[in-house]
Amino acid sequence: MDPQTAHNRLHDKLDELEHIIGPLGQRFSSAGFELALVGGSVRDALLGRPMPDLDFTTDAHPDDILGLISDWVDTHWDIGREFGTIGAVKSGVQIEITTYRAEAYEEDSRKPVVAFGTDLDADLVRRDFTIGAMAIRLPSKTFVDPHHGFDDLIAGRIRTPGAAADSFSDDPLRMMRAARFTSQLGLDPVPEVEEAMTAMADRIEIISAERVQVELVKLITGIDPVAGIDLLVRTGIADHVLPEVSGLQLETDEHHRHKDVYQHSLTVLRQAVELERRYAAAQEEAGMADEDPQRLRVPDFVVRFAALMHDVGKPATRRFQPGGAVTFYHHDAVGAKLTAKRMKALRFDKDTTKAVGRLVELHLRFYGYGDAGWTDSAVRRYVTDAGRLLSRLHILTRADVTTRNKRKADRLAFAYDDLEERIEALAKQEELDSIRPDLDGKQIMAILDIEPSPLVGKAYKHLLELRMEHGPLGRERAEAELRSWWESHGQ
Repeated sequence: MDPQTAHNRLHDKLDELEHIIGPLGQRFSSAGFELALVGGSVRDALLGRPMPDLDFTTDAHPDDILGLISDWVDTHWDIGREFGTIGAVKSGVQIEITTYRAEAYEEDSRKPVVAFGTDLDADLVRRDFTIGAMAIRLPSKTFVDPHHGFDDLIAGRIRTPGAAADSFSDDPLRMMRAARFTSQLGLDPVPEVEEAMTAMADRIEIISAERVQVELVKLITGIDPVAGIDLLVRTGIADHVLPEVSGLQLETDEHHRHKDVYQHSLTVLRQAVELERRYAAAQEEAGMADEDPQRLRVPDFVVRFAALMHDVGKPATRRFQPGGAVTFYHHDAVGAKLTAKRMKALRFDKDTTKAVGRLVELHLRFYGYGDAGWTDSAVRRYVTDAGRLLSRLHILTRADVTTRNKRKADRLAFAYDDLEERIEALAKQEELDSIRPDLDGKQIMAILDIEPSPLVGKAYKHLLELRMEHGPLGRERAEAELRSWWESHGQ
């Protein structure tokens, strides 16, 4: 990145935010307090990235902050008051103002010990990395960069203001942030940072699962999640937060003997990121409605995390066959369970966990289509089983092809092209994304003259099977099939 371009971006952003930073800086200055735009806000301004919120730091304590802004902002809250942070919204912009502080973790504590400070330079030295230790003093708009964060940002380096070991000891989550910035910003840790991460990897254990999850999501949805994941694995941090992924290094994939399962999984993740963009662009061009459940959002955590985790069931299912062959039967089902277990441990919500697990479970479903061919019934089942995840399953299945054998890769690609074309053709005839029997529960009870009972569910399931096999039956045939089933069961 060109230094002058970065400076121009910063000045443009400060001018754009003048209606907020100008009056706010003047209020604090007039009251005898310091105020500075700080950290990620300055870094993102230099990079030209979106700034959804603004972070400020000050020598004023929370009560003083409230007194200075309560009559000026549109709304405010003090949920972070214990840590010296007051939040507010002004003209649609969310801001957080935090008292200068230094925080550290006790040896076995999950919560930081917070002490308020009185000096901006002392506050900056306690921040995670030099690229987050830059500030703009207000209202003068003086650029403050005691640890050369600007130079590191231009050079693409991740470096800590002080000794890396001291920084990570104070807050071990910073090791996860290093991997996140590797993914989000395309930066590389300097050797001292990576060495400290490796030496102190087990310290991540004292951080709450919720905080680890937040960093992991940001990493996975970055521009280069492969680089971030590889840094976690390389330093041993993944052994504590994603042991299923680091464990893949030990295995050899029977389909890709030139690479281990770990490298294969990284390639699948990388290809899923590219396919995600292509599918989203195609949906946009086709005019797919925003509310359509198949509509992809870029970045998409669910499909990316499924791509990373799709083969984690292989270590547990590896079997050696006569002649030296290796098999991983049922690794899809085992992997889905392991994925759900890991996501539960990381406190992911149930819907996200279920979606990722289902994709892992279905990722092998397509194989065999090109050889044996599928009936329309099989295509319907594929669509129905995928449900709202069909677009993501398309991406995962295509991304899972990493063979160097061009003929094999082309054959699989052509077969999947054909499957998608068949899905599209059938969808024009039927509502594949919401297949239902031709008769609902109430109609079944009325035709058979029965009350609600397990029999209704069995009859419904029978009609659904017929629907899958033959397509829409129509009311008359569906009723005849229902009565025939009823009689054959001795009712």
